[in-house]
Amino acid sequence: MQRRACFVTCILTAAVFSHAPAAPLQQVVDDAVRATRAEFSAPELKADQLAVTVIDLRGAPPLHADYRGEARIYPASVVKLCFLAYAHHLLERGELADSPELQRALRDMIVESNNDATATVVDYLTGTTAGPELPLPELAHWHEQRMAVTRWFAERGYANVYAVRKTWAEGPYGREKQDAVVNLPARNFLSTNATARLLREIAEGRCITPDRSAQMLALLARTPTAPSGGGHEEAEGLGFTGPALEPGMKLWSKAGWMSAARHDAALIELPDGGRVIIVTFTEGREHAGNRAIIAAVARRVLAALR
Repeated sequence: MQRRACFVTCILTAAVFSHAPAAPLQQVVDDAVRATRAEFSAPELKADQLAVTVIDLRGAPPLHADYRGEARIYPASVVKLCFLAYAHHLLERGELADSPELQRALRDMIVESNNDATATVVDYLTGTTAGPELPLPELAHWHEQRMAVTRWFAERGYANVYAVRKTWAEGPYGREKQDAVVNLPARNFLSTNATARLLREIAEGRCITPDRSAQMLALLARTPTAPSGGGHEEAEGLGFTGPALEPGMKLWSKAGWMSAARHDAALIELPDGGRVIIVTFTEGREHAGNRAIIAAVARRVLAALR
């Protein structure tokens, strides 16, 4: 009898914590990927140039489905979500001194996606600074310090998070370049599953504390329509998931864009208050400037979830 009770308990526990895709939602994701790849065929959007994770937060437990959700992909500025979460972890523990300048850097890192602000935040978080090359023993210590964000996510059970490198406009120099050569990988990586998990924890108030989650979410709020007088075409509410939203929907997101990648991690609130997370990563220089692909995936997912 005890063995049977233990078996039932284990089954229930697995059901609660499982991230196995639910068949209907998985079909939604598969159909959205298939239709989007068919739509963007010139140039071809290849099977390995797209990754998507969807979490439907409207039920209990939330439903999860993905396409290539565990693929390790260069995240561009989406990695700034990781730096933001770790900053709040350190602030909550009293291991990082708060200041107006730190808050300004955090805001500009997320709201403006400013790379100079991000470099400053990484220095705050890890105690490392840029500069000339280092002797290898000193570089090893420097690298261990720079690994702090990645270690924290690993300790929390995250897979496929490597948040070590600063985001660059032109590229690394000095010890930043030296470390990228000596201590591979040379670039950050995230998966859409890991990104969606972090966004879900923020959305549900479980990232650090409810108050810390609320502060993070406030920085991620976007306007998914062009402001009066227009707006920059790469504004986070305009050039990524935002165009897929219908009137009455709300958006919180963090996008990433560079010459060979275009990504978005989006939390969408529907008019009835239900929420859905859609994380879409695209790769390839031929697609990085295409503002329509990410919105096409989101539009199809949202339409199917009505």
